[in-house]
Amino acid sequence: MPSSVLERLLHTGIIAILRASQSDKLLPALDALQAGGVEAMEVTLTTPNALDIIAQARARYGDSLAIGVGSVLDPESARAAISAGAQFVVCPTLNLKTIKLCRRYSVPVMPGAYTPTEILTAWEAGADIVKLFPADTGGAAYLKAVKAPLPQVRIAPTGGVDEHTAADFLKAGASALGVGSALVSQKLLDADAFDAIADRARRLRQIFDAHRQG
Repeated sequence: MPSSVLERLLHTGIIAILRASQSDKLLPALDALQAGGVEAMEVTLTTPNALDIIAQARARYGDSLAIGVGSVLDPESARAAISAGAQFVVCPTLNLKTIKLCRRYSVPVMPGAYTPTEILTAWEAGADIVKLFPADTGGAAYLKAVKAPLPQVRIAPTGGVDEHTAADFLKAGASALGVGSALVSQKLLDADAFDAIADRARRLRQIFDAHRQG
């Protein structure tokens, strides 16, 4: 069992992004993800009652899952989510004050970045993993090009990651993968298709285990 949240993120490899129009089916979705072998999930702040869901999930799962918060734009939002129980913080953009806040509370932080300058700036500011977003713009070839001069940076591509692209991103040097609707979509939630969510999680976890670097 990984001894820290960061180790769990890197061990499970797949970070499920939960973004929904309503939050009432997210806890069953977490059950399905866990059944499929995915142990790290972020609840985006764009989801109604996101902080309540994070608090409920932490009470329900304890440390058996890594429950984080996504779509964080500023340190104030990060602090509120951490107070609610978020174990890691994910941002779509690079905000140095948010990184500093997370470092202060010893909470792993994944800021979003795209250019080599942004990626290195995030890493030197203390990012635990840099979220390459939107990764579908340049694909695995872009990640490989970025990793060549920056091999020390842990990068998690997000956007366009699914069963068809995951292996290529991993071969290009991804340390983890942020996966949204390819794992948990609004359509699946509306249909109560939790078995399908578990199956998707299982397949993606198998891909990660087969192609992980190091």
